[in-house]
Amino acid sequence: MDVHGAVAEGFEPVREAFARGFTALGEKGAALAVYRDGRKVVDLWGGTRDVDGTAPWERDTAQIVRSATKGVAAAALLLLHQRGELDLDAPVGTYWPEYKAAGKERTLVRHVLAHRAGIPVLDRPLTLAEAADPDRAAAAVAAQAPLWEPGTDHGYHAHTYSWLTGELIRRVTGRAPGEWIAREIAQPVGADFWLGPPAEVDARVGRVGPVTAPEAGGLRTRPKRAVAEAYADPASLTLRAFGAISPAPDENDPAYRAAALPGSTGVATADGLARIYAALIGEVDGGRRLFTPDTLELARGEQSAGPDRVLVVNTRFGLGPMLHGSASPLLADGSFGHPGRGGSLGFADPASGIAFGYVTNGFRKSVTADPRAQALLRALRGVLS
Repeated sequence: MDVHGAVAEGFEPVREAFARGFTALGEKGAALAVYRDGRKVVDLWGGTRDVDGTAPWERDTAQIVRSATKGVAAAALLLLHQRGELDLDAPVGTYWPEYKAAGKERTLVRHVLAHRAGIPVLDRPLTLAEAADPDRAAAAVAAQAPLWEPGTDHGYHAHTYSWLTGELIRRVTGRAPGEWIAREIAQPVGADFWLGPPAEVDARVGRVGPVTAPEAGGLRTRPKRAVAEAYADPASLTLRAFGAISPAPDENDPAYRAAALPGSTGVATADGLARIYAALIGEVDGGRRLFTPDTLELARGEQSAGPDRVLVVNTRFGLGPMLHGSASPLLADGSFGHPGRGGSLGFADPASGIAFGYVTNGFRKSVTADPRAQALLRALRGVLS
């Protein structure tokens, strides 16, 4: 298996771990980028651009990164707060009056960011056409009654996070989320990240699909029984949350990527994902920094922890990002970021100055701790120790 790209001196074990993903963990095509103190120290790619194809993965190949998009959506709201345009402790209805319906009058903006808003499901799932229409989707979310009193518990808002964060961006800025993120986050730091990619970028996006690891050597991970049962039960909050768009969209359909859903349809290169996180914690290549130190501390301050009513396992969230923990191990305590269901991962670790972006076309049955990303993290910890 040919691995392309380069690593800085001392980071060779990370390259070896990346190569083992193809030989031992069922990887088909992937890329990895790591920045340290704003400078790129790992830039690797390999395999095929399409999970079911033969064309090689190129340096600029991009993929849909599923819920890794949520980390960027959260950063958008935090930047609006940093600029004085959004109060995290204000009711959502301050900016979105229609949201006050059905017992949600006291839902705060911070509840939305931390998956505490109480509406991870919709009583009537949306079609893709409805989900892609911001007015219709926002109306459905605004009419939904919460499953628990907002702010009292947490549960992963798999799809509804898109319409919650997206509508707040629209109401505060007057711009579509994809347009605002492009102008205020991706373009200023030179990151290949798009929410609603233009045609010329869509041509660079590979096909994704399911993969499994080889059985030999005990490498295949098996879900815990409670998690497996939740995904098998059509009445569970787990299945209902992930089924808020029905039928399940085809992630290889350009129409789905064009829907520009801030919780699930971001398209990125590994470098683009890592570069955004590098800019959240410091200057990148001597250029712009996105978060002030105060906003950085807000982002990674624990807001939710413990049993997740949707994901079943224990999860930890800051104001949007997932935090290092058993369900989603990142580099170390203090790391913050977001995985994408099935594999992709972006995060930053302020203490070490590390920013990490991993993008794959092979989706495995995992929501958080994908074994391929975890193997890369183990190698990176070893380099830094």
